[in-house]
Amino acid sequence: MSIEIKTEDGGKIVNVDLSGRLTREDYLQFLPIVEQLVSQRGKLRMLVEMRGFHGWTVGGLWEDLKFDVKHFKDIERIAFVGETKWQEGMASFCKPFTTATIQYFDQNQIGEARSWLSSELAKTA
Repeated sequence: MSIEIKTEDGGKIVNVDLSGRLTREDYLQFLPIVEQLVSQRGKLRMLVEMRGFHGWTVGGLWEDLKFDVKHFKDIERIAFVGETKWQEGMASFCKPFTTATIQYFDQNQIGEARSWLSSELAKTA
């Protein structure tokens, strides 16, 4: 599986671990979980950790674009944590596809990423 999902802070923060190459089938498992959390909790914050992540298949990229359009306003913050320059560029590339505030962190900054996601969370709950 290329996507692993966990939640914290009562489901307001969604941890998404990406590895390998994302497929359409990965998104079909991921989407119902996120949609249920959005319906229960409202706007979410996401920690997207990329380890050994190599991008998408064509079907996976299509599902990702559909997800971005459908959930344009449902994600409040996204912390991308990666290990390569292209992953850092991907974080910038995603900005026009969401109203979320996006920030990139290197793998050794995972603590800072978690702190950034949690900051001001009590005020928005």
